Amino acid sequence: MRPIRFVFRLLSALALALAVILAVGDAARTIAASSLQVTPLMTSWLRTAPAGAEAAESWVKTHLGAPAWDWAFVPVLGLPGFLVFGVIALLFYALGRKPKPRPGRIAGTA
Repeated sequence: MRPIRFVFRLLSALALALAVILAVGDAARTIAASSLQVTPLMTSWLRTAPAGAEAAESWVKTHLGAPAWDWAFVPVLGLPGFLVFGVIALLFYALGRKPKPRPGRIAGTA
């Protein structure tokens, strides 16, 4: 179970690092424009890897159907990138955290 927790914690750290990078970019644009500027995840994705974004859209529409893309993925991709990756980081952190010891059990035993 420990290696799986390590993988979840590693994924959490990577998602958090990406969230911070996206947040710093949005903060810099906000300061430069003197008004709140947030970048949707889809915009960031299209700037960095347009072919990957188009391939993902095509794959989802082919295997899951066009309604799945429109109802599930488009709203998430419209959110700010730092928010999406921040939530992903929290989910992976929760999955990778050590369980609390239960009363009546000796710590370190399975």
